[in-house]
Amino acid sequence: MTEKDIVIIGGGPGGYVAAIHAAHLGANVAVVEKDRLGGNCLNRGCIPTKALVKSVEVLLEAGKANELGIEIGNITANFPRIMARKTNVVNKLASGVTQLMKAANITVYNGVGHILTPQLVKVNDEEIATTKLIIATGSEPIHLPIQGSDLPGVLTTDEVLELKELPESLVVIGGSYVGVEFATIFNGLGTKVIIVEKLPTLLESIDEEISKRFAQILLRQGIEIRLRTTVKAIKMEGAAFKVVGDTSEGKQEVTGQMVLMATGRQPYTEELGLSQLGIKADGRAIVVNERLETSVDGVYAVGDVLGKSMLAHVASYEGEIAADNALGRSRQADYRAVPSCIFTHPEIASVGITERDAKDSGIHYKVSKFPFLACARAVAMDETAGMVKMVCNAKNGRVLGIHIMGPHASDLIAEGALAIRLEATAKDIAQTIHAHPTLSEAVHETAMEQLEGSIHFQRVPRRLGE
Repeated sequence: MTEKDIVIIGGGPGGYVAAIHAAHLGANVAVVEKDRLGGNCLNRGCIPTKALVKSVEVLLEAGKANELGIEIGNITANFPRIMARKTNVVNKLASGVTQLMKAANITVYNGVGHILTPQLVKVNDEEIATTKLIIATGSEPIHLPIQGSDLPGVLTTDEVLELKELPESLVVIGGSYVGVEFATIFNGLGTKVIIVEKLPTLLESIDEEISKRFAQILLRQGIEIRLRTTVKAIKMEGAAFKVVGDTSEGKQEVTGQMVLMATGRQPYTEELGLSQLGIKADGRAIVVNERLETSVDGVYAVGDVLGKSMLAHVASYEGEIAADNALGRSRQADYRAVPSCIFTHPEIASVGITERDAKDSGIHYKVSKFPFLACARAVAMDETAGMVKMVCNAKNGRVLGIHIMGPHASDLIAEGALAIRLEATAKDIAQTIHAHPTLSEAVHETAMEQLEGSIHFQRVPRRLGE
């Protein structure tokens, strides 16, 4: 029997980060992974979609080359080559994770991990004794009970990444960040896209003002949006699919060559035997405390399996915390500054609370905004759609939330996350020198607007709320 200090079930961004961090602290670590290291994020989520996003960005840039003084020939999208590059990017990064595990002397078991006891895990025919156990089994797509959802050509978010040919039209069921990202990818490649969402708005979790502005941008890009529509059935009609939905105005139908079910994910806890082990769960989600400990001593859980913030960077953060606690370094999770990024065109990113959150919580708050239209770097890049929006405590100026729609929003949001983490104020940001000309100046100017006013945009009345 093999003996380890820590066994981690799941080799995704939560599991493999926990493993490497624990190894750095001197632990003898094993990881059990039934598929490929890197998990859903690297193999079927974050990374492959971002590779596709890059191809679309280049295509869109090439399409306006003449406006930038560059003369080029015929511009076409070679879908098989785009998908091949996506696969190469994934393989390269997956290989990198494998090499990191080897360099850290982490033992990787390929197979399904069965927890016999909190101190004993079985993989295939081998038993591994362990002092501590970390569960990082991730999540799986939610399959809604919609008639016809199992028809060939009705795709999950995993299956859509394996397409061989670009569909002429695509109906995306679900207006969350995953559905919207895929919608903009395929729209950018020339597919006619229709988004069907049961809620009254897209991207419900983001700032309401930015969500509404973004929906208008999608419409200008040629994406059709059907809100307040609950899908009831998917039917074959010749060579296409008819998606039937209920609305307040009656039945509506939309047609597409293919259908994408972007209806979210749920914790994956099958084969773990949680109830037999006495591990408390809330439905499919494992319940943990602020130290990522489950209800069973010595057993921790991280990432999507907790059913909270299903983001790769949150899983990695939790993986480090669980490893620290498992090895006696007491540490608590702090979720005040969790950045969220949506890789559309333009990008959207946010951290902290929204204006609606502040209003509903009765916080005396102040909102300031600055448009990228007034940012020199954005104008030079010809990427002026969007804005930076900041929510601060009106009494002490502390930054409570930053919300960005615009170029490189996913990079700019790091300043907001750090500001909230360090309890910085708008004055702290405003009095920090930001390089010129850069996109970060838009964050700087938004902070200045919280005070005496931004420099490069006409003064607008500052909105107070409570």
